[in-house]
Amino acid sequence: MNDPVNRTMLLVDIEKFSDRDDVEQAFLRRMLYDVVDRTMERAGIDETLRLRADQGDSVMEFIDPNVPVPQVLRSVISELPAQLKAVNRMASRGAQMRLRTVVASGFIALDERGVWVGGDLNHACRLLDADLLRAALRERPGDVALCVSQSVWTGIVRHHHLGIPAEEFHEVTLASKNGPLPAWLLGPVPASGQAAPSPGAAGPAPTPVPDASGERPGPAGGTEAGPSGGGSASTSTS
Repeated sequence: MNDPVNRTMLLVDIEKFSDRDDVEQAFLRRMLYDVVDRTMERAGIDETLRLRADQGDSVMEFIDPNVPVPQVLRSVISELPAQLKAVNRMASRGAQMRLRTVVASGFIALDERGVWVGGDLNHACRLLDADLLRAALRERPGDVALCVSQSVWTGIVRHHHLGIPAEEFHEVTLASKNGPLPAWLLGPVPASGQAAPSPGAAGPAPTPVPDASGERPGPAGGTEAGPSGGGSASTSTS
């Protein structure tokens, strides 16, 4: 395996991709490539500064660290929805698409099979596949839902860089099979609220009942599974 390299990660996934037939899927893949390419070009990010991994219904872009992260974020916040709207206007209803997106950062490495791997990439893929991000896209009128990793929020978003509306990001906890994941969602949090406990985690404590004195006993104790890293990255079908 090659030595790990630091990259900004942009993950983009098509909603309900598996619900389409083969012809529509092929068309949507071409559309996705066009939208991502045009977004990067309009942001001034040359293709020589990008590495791409195709995941079928999604695409992952690994962007050179010399490209400022605010530049990437601004393009995802403003240019990506504009490019998507333009292609959707020209497509039939059955060939239109909506996108879940994640911007994260960290280290990735290329293994002996030519597959990008790393704990930071696994984390980003779990954010992309989280139920709460799916719900956010379903419940909003626009065609893009974006969340960023904790590191991108801490290092970039919270500092109110030009074109990055920090006040519109909301802290959320996303459920995954490896435990709760912190993230920041752009726009309203879906009505479903915070994600449900992950499998194996302790469920919510029952509502305490007052005793004879009228005092409520303390909540029952419990443990919570923490996130884990490692292994190769993968995303599930939309």
